[in-house]
Amino acid sequence: MRGARFSLAAASLLLLAAAGLLLFRPKSAPQRVVINDTPVPPVPSLDAEQVARGAELYAENCAACHGANMQGAPDWKRRLPDDSLPPPPHDDSGHTWHHPDRLLLEIITAGGDPDFNSKMPAFGAKLTAREMGSILEFIKNSWDRESREFQWWITVTSGGE
Repeated sequence: MRGARFSLAAASLLLLAAAGLLLFRPKSAPQRVVINDTPVPPVPSLDAEQVARGAELYAENCAACHGANMQGAPDWKRRLPDDSLPPPPHDDSGHTWHHPDRLLLEIITAGGDPDFNSKMPAFGAKLTAREMGSILEFIKNSWDRESREFQWWITVTSGGE
């Protein structure tokens, strides 16, 4: 009985020591992301206020074509009878995260590329630069970590901030 109490007390102390080490260990620096041998600065945090404002603006200006849940049009990779492409999804299933910020903001501002027969309208006269940035923050908020890291890498390495 005495040995069992000693074992229980020793196990409890070890458990407390391990918990203390886990709780009070020094914070490590964020892991540096490297893509294609190019180190990438840490992905910036998204601004919660901008994300919330972007959600409102997306619902008002983008959801009718790109979907309330950013799902895009069905069969979005198949050209329509007029040879245009349907609106793509903006979540991880689409290709928005493959492009740098600069290009995405240009598309929102000036509309889709006529060379691709895009039907996306220009929002530069309707939305401010900050509002378009908020929409982009909202879209980024839906991406997983890997998509965010890649999109940040492509933004930084292309000079697209």
